[in-house]
Amino acid sequence: MMRKLLRLTAPLLTLLCLGLGLAPALAQRVPIQILADLTDGPRKLYHAEIDLPVTPGSLDLITPEWIPGTHMPAGPANEITGVVFTANGKTLPWRRDDVDLYEFHVTIPQGVTTLHAHLDCIVTSRVSQKLAVLEWEKLLLYPAHIPVREIPIQPSLKVPAGWGIGTALAPVSSGPYPIPAAGSTTRFAVTNVEQLEDSPVLTGQYFHEFALAPEITPKHYIDVVSDYPGDSNLRPTVLAELSNLVREATALYGCHHYHEYHFLLTLSNVAGGEGLEHGQSSDNGVGEKGFADKAHVLRNADLLPHEFTHSWNGKYRRPAGLYQPTFATPERGNLLWVYEGMTQYLGNVLAARAGLETQAQYRDKLALSAANLDYRPGREWRPTEDTAIAASILRGLNPAWSNWRRGQDYYQEGELLWLDADTLIRKLTGNKKSLDDFERIFLGKGGNTGPLIVTYNFDELVRDLNEVVPYDWAAFLQDRIDRINPHADLAGIEQGGYKLVYQDQPSATERVMGSAGGSAGQWADFWFSVGLRLSHDGTIADVRWNGPADKAMLAPGEKIMAVNGLIYSADAMREAISAAKGNSEPIHLIVQADSYVHTTDIDYHDGMRYPVLERAKGTPDYLDDIARPLAQHETPSGAKQEEQPR
Repeated sequence: MMRKLLRLTAPLLTLLCLGLGLAPALAQRVPIQILADLTDGPRKLYHAEIDLPVTPGSLDLITPEWIPGTHMPAGPANEITGVVFTANGKTLPWRRDDVDLYEFHVTIPQGVTTLHAHLDCIVTSRVSQKLAVLEWEKLLLYPAHIPVREIPIQPSLKVPAGWGIGTALAPVSSGPYPIPAAGSTTRFAVTNVEQLEDSPVLTGQYFHEFALAPEITPKHYIDVVSDYPGDSNLRPTVLAELSNLVREATALYGCHHYHEYHFLLTLSNVAGGEGLEHGQSSDNGVGEKGFADKAHVLRNADLLPHEFTHSWNGKYRRPAGLYQPTFATPERGNLLWVYEGMTQYLGNVLAARAGLETQAQYRDKLALSAANLDYRPGREWRPTEDTAIAASILRGLNPAWSNWRRGQDYYQEGELLWLDADTLIRKLTGNKKSLDDFERIFLGKGGNTGPLIVTYNFDELVRDLNEVVPYDWAAFLQDRIDRINPHADLAGIEQGGYKLVYQDQPSATERVMGSAGGSAGQWADFWFSVGLRLSHDGTIADVRWNGPADKAMLAPGEKIMAVNGLIYSADAMREAISAAKGNSEPIHLIVQADSYVHTTDIDYHDGMRYPVLERAKGTPDYLDDIARPLAQHETPSGAKQEEQPR
């Protein structure tokens, strides 16, 4: 124990200084002043006025490129425009770096102590006529080649008159942020560039802020904006479930790494979907009815738990390769199956424990995720570790042949891996210990802190698992992550008392989620039967490699025009697949490929297949133990929800 404490003391003390405020070396530095102006947000434009303390000579300034949480170089350099530098009333020339296109070079004349920069940003998402979200990297400009945690900065904000503000940034004065009057500016306390980038702002005309689990310290809020007045006033049931989420996370992790936490939530069909973690908040976006009823909540049940968990796993504890001193340094993603994969597991577990979904719904969604991984032919050549290492080139790709290429599988692969570890720990200890014990060790180092970053590596992961129960955890992890595994890791499901099976009707959960519409409602999924994913008009999104449709020489981008002599519809395809079951007659298709039309047959006879989990008799039911609440819950009628004055 003493050896471990000594090993952690130096980095924890350094980071503790940062969490309590600015590092001592920054105390005498003059902070950058940045005014973010979102009043033009409805026109898809943000503006910034930035004053930087300078000395005469050459100066390199930079905007962020590698944004934490995006796992790729996703900085907005291509959206930043209207850049003008002035000093003492005179415009200064500048030149972009020939190699690092995020960097600007300016020569500061003698006698100049402050450089003023104006820039605009063309905003392509997270904004509508009634709301806006600012991720600060869109407007940040600061000295290059300096660790971002060492650069002090004081932010200010202008938003359209009457729009409310939600953020985890500390105000200059205590109390809630007032509703801004026309032309007024909201000032925040001095922070550093690293923390400012990690502190988004949500604003909107239809704004509500609700306190969650008020008995828990530190304070937790959900800040909600919407395009229409009624949507942002969340139902008491939802607020009660989110309060339970705070209680469950507190019971699971045993500590907090923030001064207060804000769930930032947009409800809009215009502003776009989002799920981006931050240390003291999260930027979440769903459709305008995303929390309007049980069906929509079920579709989005894991979003807030997932991003909330990242405050512990990903922001506080972060793989060493994913934490770099500047936003210009490339990140290394080899441990994303912990950063994202374990968060995927814990987020879904917390959704069930908090009541955002039932235990049965949790199992149904787990079955679908496991089946999709088991029917991912790309696992025959690409190990899970490579999907993490290659994360920056696998994000946002066209779905064509994605099952053969593989994508960001470290999310779902990690979920099954950590379920396997959880049930194995329970099995080895007679259900006296679980992954919960590991989380309190691994994510709880240092106890309650501010928004710190404490890095780890593979060896520490193994040591902490062995502290829970001795086992060859290094081999356990390497077997599942580093090696080729033609099939998904179903051991956790089986150790948990269930088995993955297929039936000819979708589960109740899948039917409810389909009734909620959204992007899933625009697709017809025949993946586990003929191996096709189709849009509503029959256009092929993906073909399962070496599946029946692949053997029929179908390809992504082609369009199925007719099925067994009938104009294509999802129902016609289902009926054709069902009718072919148990006989020798193939499914006849008419297909359009570019400007040509041809016919083809799919030789498939096993009917529709939908994944579900079936209870294995005589085995311990660890899955239900895992999804069972740890904390005491309040009912919606008894939940002490209060809207904060604005």
